[in-house]
Amino acid sequence: MTEAVAPAPSADLSPDALVMEIMLTPEGRADPYPRYRALREATPIHRSDLGAVWFLSRYADSRQVLRDNRFAKSEGDDADDPDANPFFGRRRDRDEIVSRSLLNLNPPDHTRLRGLVSRGFTPSRVDKLRPAIEAMTDAVLDDLGAAGEGDVLDLLAFPLPVRVIGELVGVPESDRDRFRGLVRASATALEPGITNDEMDAADAAMGEMQEYFRALIATRRADPQDDLVSVLNAARDDGDGDGLTEQEMIITLILVFAAGFETTTNLIGNGLLALLRNPAELARLRADPDLVATAIEEILRFESPVQVDARRAREDAEVGGVAIPAGDWVTTFIGAANRDPAVFDQPDAFRIVERDTPVLSFASGIHYCLGASLARLEGQVVFGRLLERFGSIEWLEDEPAWRNTLILRGLTELNVRVR
Repeated sequence: MTEAVAPAPSADLSPDALVMEIMLTPEGRADPYPRYRALREATPIHRSDLGAVWFLSRYADSRQVLRDNRFAKSEGDDADDPDANPFFGRRRDRDEIVSRSLLNLNPPDHTRLRGLVSRGFTPSRVDKLRPAIEAMTDAVLDDLGAAGEGDVLDLLAFPLPVRVIGELVGVPESDRDRFRGLVRASATALEPGITNDEMDAADAAMGEMQEYFRALIATRRADPQDDLVSVLNAARDDGDGDGLTEQEMIITLILVFAAGFETTTNLIGNGLLALLRNPAELARLRADPDLVATAIEEILRFESPVQVDARRAREDAEVGGVAIPAGDWVTTFIGAANRDPAVFDQPDAFRIVERDTPVLSFASGIHYCLGASLARLEGQVVFGRLLERFGSIEWLEDEPAWRNTLILRGLTELNVRVR
């Protein structure tokens, strides 16, 4: 199967028009890469005429901003603030999951909370999960094999990550399925250009999840288990939680649990699609299973589950030789940075090869994803077992069905037949 050629952006589009296509149109969201490329070639450090926002599409510039503490997270800026990000600014200041979670905190609060949560993601703890992940993967593949064909997102890419992160966080198996729709609805609040109805749905989903985790915290306080909820309870009850509040626990647990399966679901779906659209690379991976770790890195580079990260300049700074004034917003197009020809050979081709430059899919610096090692482990186990189990995996459509989202990139479905 040859990869379909997506319509390229019009040659006469201005940089701002390219940005708007990427962020707000179904075509741009379905295939942002030609537009990333056009933006990078026209003005790789672009200041929008629509507000004090810069857009970066080169790797070096993006990595600098992600690692430079002069560029801070938003911490829930009021939507009525005239200096709020006009592209990603909150239109309501009610979303505590976004505004007061690790996702958007700065030191010292970020340092304090991250140190507590990292107790649940130690290398030894993640390594101990491998046998459980392998067993869970085999069970999910049994279901896929029994079905013979179907939506791999429903049959594999969602069930496995939610089981894994559910075990680590402490969400009982009987409760996990309900979170797929809740997390999908709440994650919409991260996207640019959402409607009032979508914001209402996000608020409702976030409220339901907060009530759920409030009750789970109480349950685990009475009956501790080997999970993150119990770890945070113990830290708080023993007095070494450094001022950890119950609301901080709730928000943190929602973020860890939601991110733990939403992005990994997309990693699996995006990765399988990339392999099916590139049969020569799929054959290489089948012939040499030891390439699976390299394949996961290429999947992360080629179709990053997270495409965008935004920061605000705390003080005057310079990026790529360009002066960024204090107060201006800087948006890093991670998906563009991961395909920068200055650092990646043949960036728009999917090739399972060792690359010297680390991908930015899990960000960089103090906000580097806590669950990165777990996501990589899940990806390696899933694709290793999947290709070992099924000698034939056939994609049943001609075109991918991408979700109409930008920040979190994933498919709505991926129908396959396995033998």
